Amino acid sequence: MAVVVAGIEEGEFRDRGYLTLPGRQEELIRRVAATGKPVVVVLIGGSAIVMSEWLDQVPAVLNAWYPGEDGGDAVADILLGDANPSGKLPITYPIDEAQLPLNYSHKPTGRSDDYLNLTGEPLFPFGYGLSYCDFAYRDLKVQPAGKHTYRVSFSVQNQGKYKAYEVPQLYIRDKVASVTQPITRLIHYQSVALNPGETKEVSFLVDEDDLSMLNQSMQRVVEPGDFRLMIGRSCKDIRLREVIRVEEWASFIPTRIIPGNSPGGISSGKAGRTSR
Repeated sequence: MAVVVAGIEEGEFRDRGYLTLPGRQEELIRRVAATGKPVVVVLIGGSAIVMSEWLDQVPAVLNAWYPGEDGGDAVADILLGDANPSGKLPITYPIDEAQLPLNYSHKPTGRSDDYLNLTGEPLFPFGYGLSYCDFAYRDLKVQPAGKHTYRVSFSVQNQGKYKAYEVPQLYIRDKVASVTQPITRLIHYQSVALNPGETKEVSFLVDEDDLSMLNQSMQRVVEPGDFRLMIGRSCKDIRLREVIRVEEWASFIPTRIIPGNSPGGISSGKAGRTSR
């Protein structure tokens, strides 16, 4: 096996006009792949990279971000199978720069996202991330837990042969609103440790903060109507769906930070909410 470590230059006054790997790194990847040896590309950097010219020539890509002093050991553990990857992308990776801006939580456009000569789908969507194991999602239940509050529960099973950490993600869409809303929005996620074959129940509490929006008067409100709940491994890999109906209107002061139209970060380390 050959490991090619490649990366990008970032920093103040280092904005990139193209998202390809700089220099001759892409040529290096293609030449190493041409030897016939299995190739793993390890990417170093903190933003999206276009991979169209070489991705189909390598069997694996590991995004190490900026891994720090212990990064070498961490990468080695994953490549040797001593650790199971579980991270999820907090950004969207495009196929080509021409697709930008590419935001998973954009407003509906009333038309297809595709171009005449290019798909509108990303290379890797927001929330994407692979594991050495497969996971099954089952038994979705949505139960009222108070005014404008719902408990969402479901089971996740590790169908692989190794211990794994899965990060189920809960997205929401306000189907009809007085102000245009995103086509989808991440509201909850949680890291779940699973032994081989193990099944665990995961639950999230959807409350009025999650259901709310800013109306035309810039008031934080919950409007009556249908909301689609979507649970999956990424914003494009949805495994479970349900629609809830809110009957009553409400105006309130938020009790926590509420995700807006830009994607928040996803970590595999602990449960959390989007924060930006």
